[in-house]
Amino acid sequence: MGFWATLTGRVKPRPAILDPLIALSAACDAIATGVAFTPTGLGSVCVRAIEDRVFRDKQHDVCNWLNRDTEAMAVEISEDSYGFTWMVIHRPADRFESLVADIHAASMKFANGGFGPQLLCSVVNFEDRDGRCLGIVYLYSRGTFYPFAPRPEETRDNDLELRIKDVINERLPLEPELKRWLAVWGAPGL
Repeated sequence: MGFWATLTGRVKPRPAILDPLIALSAACDAIATGVAFTPTGLGSVCVRAIEDRVFRDKQHDVCNWLNRDTEAMAVEISEDSYGFTWMVIHRPADRFESLVADIHAASMKFANGGFGPQLLCSVVNFEDRDGRCLGIVYLYSRGTFYPFAPRPEETRDNDLELRIKDVINERLPLEPELKRWLAVWGAPGL
């Protein structure tokens, strides 16, 4: 922290790290073969919304751009119980690379519009034959991934999360600090 930041108590927000997000495409096959979870076609971008016309305009522009794909369902905007805004992107399950590219492009559009620090995380959803859910979470501030396997009643399947970690460890930059593997309760589709 610099001298002025120390005096004022203000910390400059970290810029969003976007490039590692594209690596998620390479991990899809490993997840499918290693633990038999397949993509659902649902992904989301979580932002800390600002009550500002410029931010709302940027969000509207990003939604319009994402809705250009006529084979996909419309992008939805939702707010979770914690007050975070989710842009929910639906793509056919067999177009995983397209889903990842759209999440990356939407994130770039926010960052290029000056809203990179508002990007919190992205989640790409998977499920197995038994209907168990799995999210691969990307943290924009750290440029790292981690698995999140929710169970009913806001509990987690830690064993599954650690198995997923072992499967994707060579393919994605994983969040090394387990305490940063935060639960994303309320994430769409999980």
